[in-house]
Amino acid sequence: MQITEYTIKTGIAAPLCVAVAADLHDKPYASVLNELFRTKPDIIAIPGDLMSAPDNAVRALDFLTEAAKLAPVFYSPGNHEHIRKYDNDRHGASLITRTGAVLLDNSSVVYNNIYIGGLSSGFMGRRRYGVEKTPPPDLRWLERFSAFQGFKLLLCHHPEYYPVYIKPLDIDIILSGHAHGGQWRLFGRGVFAPGQGLFPALTSGVYDNRLVVSRGLANTAGVPRIFNPTELVIVKLIPQSRE
Repeated sequence: MQITEYTIKTGIAAPLCVAVAADLHDKPYASVLNELFRTKPDIIAIPGDLMSAPDNAVRALDFLTEAAKLAPVFYSPGNHEHIRKYDNDRHGASLITRTGAVLLDNSSVVYNNIYIGGLSSGFMGRRRYGVEKTPPPDLRWLERFSAFQGFKLLLCHHPEYYPVYIKPLDIDIILSGHAHGGQWRLFGRGVFAPGQGLFPALTSGVYDNRLVVSRGLANTAGVPRIFNPTELVIVKLIPQSRE
């Protein structure tokens, strides 16, 4: 696992260190937890696909429980998490909230005068999907969130939502995953990502000084990741005027 750090000057009032733990897919998490303990972020953001399926997510729920002991955890659903279909005593939202994490399913909270929102995947609640065009998210909720007056941090699993739906809006920082770095990386560029196709534009790094895309913490494809290690991203947000 690679640790990647970005420092972004933005309109935030006070520095904030955010650990981005994307696409764990219910895999072993000890090394991730150890790095979170070492880094001591102010918050831990999980922009989707912590689970591969909510009916088989023992490690994912354990990870949330342990991570919440280190820092506030904010978790937004990705395309693998059909949480709304499984909200009962064994699966879904009820178990997530019991871990101490904050579930953001097209919803937001205020933390230290920052609006933190989670834009859920357009696949939420759908049993079948492939690598075709990603269904749109809840645009009404997205517009309401962008209208808040203050600094806004958005968890959004799909980076492909950014140029179409999010870029024109007043949202300061967007944290994404999903693309898995393009699976293979050749000459610093990903080869394929669901929802973006061949040679996708948004797979890893910081775009427009506001969109952060993690390469993710696991491999779920039938082919190996090549020149593309898994990644825990640490984002240090600092005020514009701070040197």
